[in-house]
Amino acid sequence: MTTIETNRAIEAVWRIERAKIIAGLARIVRDVGLAEEFAQDAMIAALKQWPVSGIPAKPAAWLMATGKRRAIDHFRRAKMIDRKHGELGYEAEIEQEFATPDIDEALDDDIGDDLLGLIFTACHPALSTEARVALTLRLLGGLTTEEIARAFLVPETTIAQRIVRAKRAIAEAHVAFEVPRGVDRAARLSSVLEVLYLIFNEGYSATAGEDLIRPQLCEEALRLGRILAGLMPEEPEVHGLIALMEIQASRFKARVGVSGEPVLLLDQNRARWDQLFIRRGLASVDRAETLNPDRGPYALQAAIAACHARARTAGDTDWGRIAALYHALAERMPSPVVELNRAVAISMAYGPAAGLDLVDQLQAERSLQGYHLLPSVRGDLLSKLGRFDEARAEFLKAASMTRNERERDLLLDRAEACRTSLAS
Repeated sequence: MTTIETNRAIEAVWRIERAKIIAGLARIVRDVGLAEEFAQDAMIAALKQWPVSGIPAKPAAWLMATGKRRAIDHFRRAKMIDRKHGELGYEAEIEQEFATPDIDEALDDDIGDDLLGLIFTACHPALSTEARVALTLRLLGGLTTEEIARAFLVPETTIAQRIVRAKRAIAEAHVAFEVPRGVDRAARLSSVLEVLYLIFNEGYSATAGEDLIRPQLCEEALRLGRILAGLMPEEPEVHGLIALMEIQASRFKARVGVSGEPVLLLDQNRARWDQLFIRRGLASVDRAETLNPDRGPYALQAAIAACHARARTAGDTDWGRIAALYHALAERMPSPVVELNRAVAISMAYGPAAGLDLVDQLQAERSLQGYHLLPSVRGDLLSKLGRFDEARAEFLKAASMTRNERERDLLLDRAEACRTSLAS
């Protein structure tokens, strides 16, 4: 195997095993920053040694063992063992971990708990939402600070500061690298799911920039969600979120036109929807509903997405059921955005006038004042009612509010279509 081929193999192993190795080291050294540093040291050692010695039979175990050696060396150099008697036991614990007879077997035994513990640590509710997202993508997604900054269109220094502060906050709070139980577990799981949901949504409909979607973010959210589902198979909302993301991801090829322009849901070529994603998503919907017939917010959103996935054509969509599901979602998770989506469903089920009445009631909602989809939806309903002058004003308003160039172009096109309708 050539050096180039070996390096490619190392990169592949690193991408697959990176999060597991950091998780295992974090449990031992109890510090996210140090765990990541030791894991990276192991990667560098592999890049130096494997092209010469060849790829070991158990590369993940080799990387973990090397990371543990770096941890032992670090604590020895710091002379922590001489400073506090308690730290003698700490180093002995690390030595014992390293001395496991079959380290590969040990990885298989406890890596699930380690990884789950790292997921919950990265998404600790004590951190800000922005810090949780950045830390999750860094530790578990393996994205660089540059990639995260580019994805969210903020300076790289901002992301770097968020990650550093998050690691420091976790270390100072002495957060346990383990899966919480009882009430704490429910609260932390909600935080974990929220972060994955935010990451996926930013990829599915980019807040700003030239591209409508950023598949890499969606892929990372889905990958992490699947890991979580495998580690927590009895949690219905985990399966609900997975189902939602799988079904939404099935539309990627149909969601964007040849020139990168957005294609609205009702105009999409459903033959281009990915049936594998849909089958996975529908299976997860069933799993979530089996575990908890009284569906939670993510399971309800997944059920809505499933209505679209099951409709062979846009005209086959059961909008009455979707409106009812949005009503249930509004009761479980009251939100002006949910109400706006419910208004769209009602307009499709019972006519644009019915939907417009609900949208008009949201006009004074302070949280929606900067939300471009409010005037966008209102413009759509007004145009369906033949009130093209008012619709055009709403589309122009929405275009001035969005920071995504593709969405802006679409809204300006719709405003121009209303002007043309007025002139004819």
